[in-house]
Amino acid sequence: MLLHDSQFRVKVSMAIDGAVFAFGLWLAWAIRDFWSHLGAHWIHLGGTHWIHLGAEAIAPFRPNYFWLFLVVIPMTPLVLEWQGFYERLVFSPVPQIAWQLAKACTICAIGLILIDFMSKKELARGVFVLFGFCSFGLMFLKEGAVRAIYKTEMGQERFKRRVLVVGAAEDSSRLLAEIVKRPEELEVVGEFDLNASPIELLVTALHEHSINAVVIAARHTYFDRVEKVVRACELEGVETWLLADFFETQISEPNLDLFYGRPVLVFRCGTETSWPRLIKQIMDFVGAFVVLVISSPVLLVAAITVKATSPGPVLFRQQRAGLNGRPFVMYKFRSMVTNAEQLKQELARLNEMSGPVFKVTDDPRVTKVGWWLRKFSIDEFPQLLNVLRFEMSLVGPRPLPVDEVKRFDDLAHRRRLSVRPGLTCTWQVSGRNDVKDFNDWVRMDLEYIDDWSLWLDIKILWRTIWVVLLGKGGR
Repeated sequence: MLLHDSQFRVKVSMAIDGAVFAFGLWLAWAIRDFWSHLGAHWIHLGGTHWIHLGAEAIAPFRPNYFWLFLVVIPMTPLVLEWQGFYERLVFSPVPQIAWQLAKACTICAIGLILIDFMSKKELARGVFVLFGFCSFGLMFLKEGAVRAIYKTEMGQERFKRRVLVVGAAEDSSRLLAEIVKRPEELEVVGEFDLNASPIELLVTALHEHSINAVVIAARHTYFDRVEKVVRACELEGVETWLLADFFETQISEPNLDLFYGRPVLVFRCGTETSWPRLIKQIMDFVGAFVVLVISSPVLLVAAITVKATSPGPVLFRQQRAGLNGRPFVMYKFRSMVTNAEQLKQELARLNEMSGPVFKVTDDPRVTKVGWWLRKFSIDEFPQLLNVLRFEMSLVGPRPLPVDEVKRFDDLAHRRRLSVRPGLTCTWQVSGRNDVKDFNDWVRMDLEYIDDWSLWLDIKILWRTIWVVLLGKGGR
């Protein structure tokens, strides 16, 4: 099934499930009120007590209770999604469905109890326990109904797509092997060898089998024949799904976009324009500005100390490789003697880091004040200016000197340049200078790129604070 269709179905299911859980909450409240009232009074048919019970049944809709529905409706589908409930097959084993629902209902019930406790509403906790049981029962019945509907002729007609697989024989066989794994979604009504059969036979198949969509696997097919299939389907009003797996990629993720109005398939393994990325840039700018303001007294003392204790400029400037290798001038407080770059050649034999990077324990080029600056990473603070200029981020792979990047012996290492370099990174909080193998350093950077999220940035920043305060790994 197409990702867009699958995502739409998940959204519809989440909306329905939120409503089911809301009904479960109301039902739990109604049951609790019924039994509590039943225990306190004799109920007579036709008496006023039934009217009283009916009034109690709408108690959850009063203003002081209604906020619970505003919590339950969005919370419960998210818990189900967290449990992987929407990733399963429709006809998954019943015990698997029951287990996922049991966990989700338990988590939601406990969550409501905690929210009630923290809000000091002091509502009836028994209602929340009943809510867990009622929601489980209702959801289990709903899933059973969905499975039953799927098996009916109407369900097959509504939810199952009839597709025709088109392509060379070797391509079609691979595609069919994938389709049979989800028989509840697609029904293959025929195959068409694009290299051996005329297009007229394809049109005939569309008429005879009432095809919903034509799936084209075109790795070993000439594009002029693919174009004829697309045009034929276009005239018939039948969807065409062209598999764009012409090239096998290991890292890049394909995205369909428009390039000046023309469809283009983008293979992207680096950054992309998105709301999380925009939020990251805002966090970078605001965070860098705030830290600069707060730490300005410390930076002033550091600048005066550097200037007073050793000859040379306060700031050290060096060309570093930025996004996609674009050079930029990176700033640091000078922590070494002024001729440090010349002495680097003489110390090359003492290099402790494998690969193109140069690292030496107890580097003789470091000044006494510079040792303390490096110990607590104060020398790195001027790079906040680079962050404000959008040359760097707060979190990202550390920028390397341009000459070291040119000496990469593995071109795969250049993928660390696919994102904006950072002030701190996984390497910084995982040993820093204690990491001796450049391959380990690159591996951590690539894992950061592949697993990136705003939450990961926040965790790295939090760990960085403690690494800096403890002076761990800096020298």
